[in-house]
Amino acid sequence: MVVKEETYQHIWELLKDIPDPEIPVLSILDLGVVRTISSEENKLIITITPTYSGCPAMNQFEDDIVSKLKENGIDNVIIKMTYDPPWTTDWINDEAKKRLEDYGIAPPVKGTQDKGILFKEKVKVRCPQCKSTNTEVISQFGSTACKALYKCNDCLEPFDYFKCL
Repeated sequence: MVVKEETYQHIWELLKDIPDPEIPVLSILDLGVVRTISSEENKLIITITPTYSGCPAMNQFEDDIVSKLKENGIDNVIIKMTYDPPWTTDWINDEAKKRLEDYGIAPPVKGTQDKGILFKEKVKVRCPQCKSTNTEVISQFGSTACKALYKCNDCLEPFDYFKCL
């Protein structure tokens, strides 16, 4: 299958409309899950990287990609999973981080990883409601495995924080 450059661009545009099933304000492109689009032997190959090990949304991502492309006349699709390089929250674009916060989920703090709490000062997570950094972790696991549950000590609201990797 020979795919023209404008076809690849069209496919990227189609994938931009596929939402994360757990966080509908983000697309799979916002998350950086889609790594490459290529073609080989009459097949379109979409390479994706899982966000978290065992993330239940990955099967939905695969199904949604295949469905979206079939709806648009692209049938010979293979989804290829790659783990190298491993996904990181640094792949979430800045616009998506803003949408996360507007949705009520604190975006990942750039340049931090949650395990670093063992060796340095706690991460300053900003409350998506009142924007205070006077917050504390309640549980390392929030509504999904990729989020932690926090509480704002100023407005007293609980909120999810998208954990860093």
